Amino acid sequence: MISFPKLESWNATTKVATIAATLDKKRILCRIPLKILQHKYGATEDKAMDSVNLHREAIQDAARELIENGDYEKDGSVLISLSNL
Repeated sequence: MISFPKLESWNATTKVATIAATLDKKRILCRIPLKILQHKYGATEDKAMDSVNLHREAIQDAARELIENGDYEKDGSVLISLSNL
C-alpha cells in the first residue's frame, strides 16, 4: 500500500517541489517542477509549496499512478508531468 506522509520540500535551485511516498517501508521521492505547478495551478515560485498543499490530493494521485506503473527515474524517484495531472 502506498502512503504519503506529510513530508515535503522545495528546492529553490532546481525549482522542484518534492513530496514523499512510502511503499513497503521504502521512501519514494515524488517530484513536480515549478513549470508544471505554474501551468496547471497558477503557482508562483514564492508560493509553490502553497500550491502543492492546496492540490496535494491530485498530486498524490498522479504520484500513486506513476509508482503503481513502475515509472521511476534512474534515481528511484518519480517525476510528475502535466500529462499525469
